[in-house]
Amino acid sequence: MTRAPHICTCGKIVAYGVICQCKVAAIRARNRRHDANRPSARQRGYDRRWQAARKDWLAYNPACTRCRAPATVVDHITPHKGDKAVFWDKTNWQSLCAPCHNRHKQREERRT
Repeated sequence: MTRAPHICTCGKIVAYGVICQCKVAAIRARNRRHDANRPSARQRGYDRRWQAARKDWLAYNPACTRCRAPATVVDHITPHKGDKAVFWDKTNWQSLCAPCHNRHKQREERRT
């Protein structure tokens, strides 16, 4: 059974499960505004030292802790928010695949 399309706030008819292009453009604009005020990855601590630690971590913990797929991201379970002690605490690290990190983990962090 297929679900009926819906009418977007811009007035266009959009198929079920599809995001209207006006919403995609709004999301991208919001993300650009957010990123303009955000420090660079290097400024947040993700430098060569982190890249080496990340590579070692993924070599020993290659599976996503959520779905067991091959992991590509080393995630901080508790966000470090610039605290170097939390950033480098390996008990606060977990291996995640990109879909789990980008979908589930980011949704959890937005709620708090």
